[in-house]
Amino acid sequence: RAAGRQAGVLTFHPHPAAVLRPNPDHRYLTTVDQRLAVFEQLGLDFAIVYPFSRATAATPAREFMAQLHDSLDLESLWVGPDFALGRNREGNVEALRAFGATDGYTVHTIDPHLLGDGEVRSGRIRNDLLAGDVEGAAEQLGRLYEVDGEVVDGAHRGRTIGFPTANLDVPADRLVPANGVYATWATVDGQRHASVTNIGVRPSFDNGQRTVETHLLDFQGDLYGQHLILEFVARLRPEMRFPSVDALREQIARDVEAARGLLQDGP
Repeated sequence: RAAGRQAGVLTFHPHPAAVLRPNPDHRYLTTVDQRLAVFEQLGLDFAIVYPFSRATAATPAREFMAQLHDSLDLESLWVGPDFALGRNREGNVEALRAFGATDGYTVHTIDPHLLGDGEVRSGRIRNDLLAGDVEGAAEQLGRLYEVDGEVVDGAHRGRTIGFPTANLDVPADRLVPANGVYATWATVDGQRHASVTNIGVRPSFDNGQRTVETHLLDFQGDLYGQHLILEFVARLRPEMRFPSVDALREQIARDVEAARGLLQDGP
């Protein structure tokens, strides 16, 4: 920017692994829209979402980089130390630097960011979330982990015990944290509300189907059909089976107070 250039990012979608090594258990940490919002918050001038396919993977690295250089008037490229692109991953850092020397751009590597006892990587973040460690995931992300979706009709059991919940229809390809009860922020219609979120199969009702449902503290209103964003602050407890509805109601009341205490100072 000091030289009058623009700073931007190129991201592939779908994830290359989802195309080349399809796995029904693969889940995304962000949607494309969330990714673009983060890039905007970082102050980047532009972002390119490049459609990834098997044809993309089969493109010679030299050809791909020539197209990128020509379309962007590329001056410098920053990648991770183990980055590679193109056919057979032939476009590693060494190859990219050779291309750049010919075409007039420089290639730099970004050192891994160390946190605690390891590097910050998407795999580590996924493992934290799958273990319910949303605080560890947030520390690596630099923000609270979030999922979003449409509020859909549910079994209405929460309302019958005094704690109405919004059932969230989360896209199937999104990573949802481990089953349990969490202190969360729920944003709907631009308003952020303290909330308690349960993820799981509701064993006290023998439901069996995994759901994401949240109770908004001190909220009155109809949320059906609205888009809701959940930000995970802390895990309060694992999912539990209760001997009676009264025992469940008492525990939810304790969960609400625990969440209120964690969230009282705001986001």
